[in-house]
Amino acid sequence: MAALLAPHNVRRAHQSLHHLVADSPWSDQDMLAQVRSWALPLIKKKEPLVAWIVDDTGIPKKGKHSVGVARQYCGQLGKQENCQVAVSLSAASWHDSLPLAWRLYLPESWARDPQRRRKAGVPEEVRFQTKPQIALDQIRQALEDEVEPGVVLADAAYGNDSAFRAELRKLKLEYVVGLQGKTSVWKPGEGPLPPRKYKGQGRPPKLLRRGKQQPLAARELALSLPPKAWKKLSWRQGEKRKLSSRFAALRVRPAHRDYERHEAYPEQWLLIEWPQGEAEPAKYWLSNLPAAAKLKQLTALAKQRWIIERDYQELKQELGLNQYEGRGWRGFHHHGTLCIAAYGFLVGERSRFSPSARAGQLRISLPAGSAQIRPRGSPDTGRAA
Repeated sequence: MAALLAPHNVRRAHQSLHHLVADSPWSDQDMLAQVRSWALPLIKKKEPLVAWIVDDTGIPKKGKHSVGVARQYCGQLGKQENCQVAVSLSAASWHDSLPLAWRLYLPESWARDPQRRRKAGVPEEVRFQTKPQIALDQIRQALEDEVEPGVVLADAAYGNDSAFRAELRKLKLEYVVGLQGKTSVWKPGEGPLPPRKYKGQGRPPKLLRRGKQQPLAARELALSLPPKAWKKLSWRQGEKRKLSSRFAALRVRPAHRDYERHEAYPEQWLLIEWPQGEAEPAKYWLSNLPAAAKLKQLTALAKQRWIIERDYQELKQELGLNQYEGRGWRGFHHHGTLCIAAYGFLVGERSRFSPSARAGQLRISLPAGSAQIRPRGSPDTGRAA
């Protein structure tokens, strides 16, 4: 980049670019707001926004000095490994999406280590937060910025958190979030018993209770459904054919620690996927969409999370999101913000690419550099620029 921008003064241009990413005190939030204000209207010209997608991505990293690096689950590798993890919030239509926020998850081992925090430049106000808590902060900021809301989509790492779901309801947002099969729910039409009747002595009972009827794990409930409950649906075109599977949806009440509550959880949709030929159901979702929602609508929204995987693939493979080599908090976020800015430009210009443009095939071209410039690492570089 430095060679293309300033072929006759590469060293100075390289230092300036490095300073812009690693040290310059510009605001990531302001930059992302500018990207959003330019790219979202272009997306909405084609079709309306339908979802806000919460997700996180792991970036493998060796050593222990890069900010936030720790041994934790890395989705890119599919196992526990040394990595950094960032939480993001994206706005999506059915065919396009744009990250609105990007924040590093700071493990407790980092959050409680003053020396490492100081070396990496972690701001004093940043404290340990779980990933769902970071995501909720991003959602609140998006609402404050008056971004058009959509149905919140998230996987089971977020959806299994009852506090996360409760806060979304408090913010008056609809959601379709993943759920683990072991999560307990009440069968349709069932629920906890009301508090015991007051007998005139002591404090009046206020907590719900359970009787002979008990909640079931979502998996047990799915296995008990009759064959007619399952319907085959397709949700989008894959590379070779339409993607399809079997789904069932029913109205249930979550049961997590409801005996510690004064009132039962509201009824919600439990959506279950059981692919043909599989021994048991594969995925579960919980949704507070209205009772009139159709199975096809629930399925389409639940499966719309695929688009964030495409985003991360393009951001990493095409734009270098996972290639930041610095160690500091500011540089990590500046690098991510600039990658998102470049991606926002590509999203806005996507209609100018051929129909074959998709993940890994954006065909980004670069202008020719000076004949005197040899990229770092190329054979026969001679002296460094």
